[in-house]
Amino acid sequence: MATKQQITIDPQTAHGRKSPLSRLGDRLTKSVTQIEADELKEDAARLGCTPMCDLQDRQEATVSGTVRAVTLRPRVNVPALVIDLYDGSRTINLIWLGRRTIGGIQPGTYLRAHGRVTYSRGIPTIFNPSYEIVPLRAH
Repeated sequence: MATKQQITIDPQTAHGRKSPLSRLGDRLTKSVTQIEADELKEDAARLGCTPMCDLQDRQEATVSGTVRAVTLRPRVNVPALVIDLYDGSRTINLIWLGRRTIGGIQPGTYLRAHGRVTYSRGIPTIFNPSYEIVPLRAH
């Protein structure tokens, strides 16, 4: 005798997005940090950016995320402005050599940046990237 297999279709995967009830369940069971990370991942995917966890050494990439920290590394001859950018999967350092500040960039700002990735001490880094401040996280 032939047996019938029951096939269930998950509404989340059927249309590529979650149902309102599923999103409510996520909000009730996930931590605020995890919800924010998921939203950042969705925003990066919508903007066509490479997830930071998938970056390879010497690869040209466009990344986006929220600025977590802005640090000035004073050097004897050349200052370096370091931005920690987080996309929900990993943090990348964006370093501008010779800059002390960049107007409009502060913790909480949503940025899209493009450049060649290098790994410095195991941390993905882009030196002197081109960048764009994305208002309201591209909504």
